[in-house]
Amino acid sequence: MSLAPSPSATMKPPRGKLPVSIITIVICGFAFLALLYAETSRSFFKLKSCPRRHAAKKSKDRTAGDNLKSFELDDRFEFDPEECTVNTGKWVFNKSLEPFYTDRSCPYLDRQVSCVKNGRRDFDYRRWEWQPDDCTLPRFNPELALKKLRGKRLMFVGDSLQRGQWQSLVCLVEWLIPEDKKSLKRGRFLSVFRAKEYDATIEFYWAPYLIESNSDQPIIGDPKKRILKVDSIEKHAKNWRGVDILVFNSYVWWMSGLRLKTLWGSFANGEEGYEELDTPVAYKIGFKTWANWVDSNIDPNKTRIFFTTMSPTHTRSADWNNTKGIKCFNETKPVTKKRYWGSGSDKRMMSVVASIIGKMKVPVTVLNITQLSEYRIDAHTSVYTETGGKMLTDKQKADPLHHADCIHWCLPGVPDTWNQIFLAYL
Repeated sequence: MSLAPSPSATMKPPRGKLPVSIITIVICGFAFLALLYAETSRSFFKLKSCPRRHAAKKSKDRTAGDNLKSFELDDRFEFDPEECTVNTGKWVFNKSLEPFYTDRSCPYLDRQVSCVKNGRRDFDYRRWEWQPDDCTLPRFNPELALKKLRGKRLMFVGDSLQRGQWQSLVCLVEWLIPEDKKSLKRGRFLSVFRAKEYDATIEFYWAPYLIESNSDQPIIGDPKKRILKVDSIEKHAKNWRGVDILVFNSYVWWMSGLRLKTLWGSFANGEEGYEELDTPVAYKIGFKTWANWVDSNIDPNKTRIFFTTMSPTHTRSADWNNTKGIKCFNETKPVTKKRYWGSGSDKRMMSVVASIIGKMKVPVTVLNITQLSEYRIDAHTSVYTETGGKMLTDKQKADPLHHADCIHWCLPGVPDTWNQIFLAYL
């Protein structure tokens, strides 16, 4: 083919008209821009439904009422547990964050967890927000929580840490309910908060091991005298039937020694004949007893099952390189080291939970709060608490080595984040 220009190609165009070649270039240019815009738009709408936190508008909430008004912003970020891994992330300080309640405004908090009322003077531990690495965790919405619980029974089952999560949830929602339409009745084993206009209850059942023990009630203070009936659960479990949502936990009571006294059969035959087992072995047997009960008695079409993983303890300040510290006493900021893991969380126990739940017939939603709670060395009750039903004396407060509680959490505080995650899964 000849590449020489044709005579028509050398002719000048008529005055006032654009050459065909220029028109072609312009049209092609517009077409390219349109295509580029379409591709860009298509890529934009393919973004994950769980966007990163920096894309969200920062909240400037100052009161519980203002918090309630800000939910329209959070509704834009749909939470998807399959895309969002809530247990990996970081704590971010938000000085404008105010809790929905305080230990003075909520009438249902135990004195044990009312740190400010008990004399704690720093408040920053209440202004840290948990931000997962790859998504935005929706802010807790008390109105939505009550709507989801309408006509239902929700029961937390476990130890005093689970009781803290129960009290947290009650305080997160109760301020929305008129005084004459709510009530709380406490019992030795079962305590019930009732939201009358929602026909809903938020309950707590005391069963620190889940399975039966000789220390359920009354509590035996000396762990060496406690005996676990690892094959028996019905004494407690009969109270869980008919509940719509069950949230279990059990960990810290098991961590009272390297070996635990365990028993098969009835306490009616005496407490002799027990066998000492390594703690992880005893935990596995007891946890299997719980799992078998759930699989045999729970209809997943009627009841949802949740399990809260172990709540970390912070009794060894050397774990976070504070060699001059005394347990969690006087700590005011979270650990910032990524994936920090202290000696207060036993990964063997965590693996027992994972392996057994993974084989259950009834689906169990795991609330994995261990890693995010590991960072919060600053949020325990420390010396701002009570022991044996009595407030710590000034002399006891001056001796944090023996009296600082680095197991339980101040409220408001970390358990509010557990419930934030719980509501996102509910």
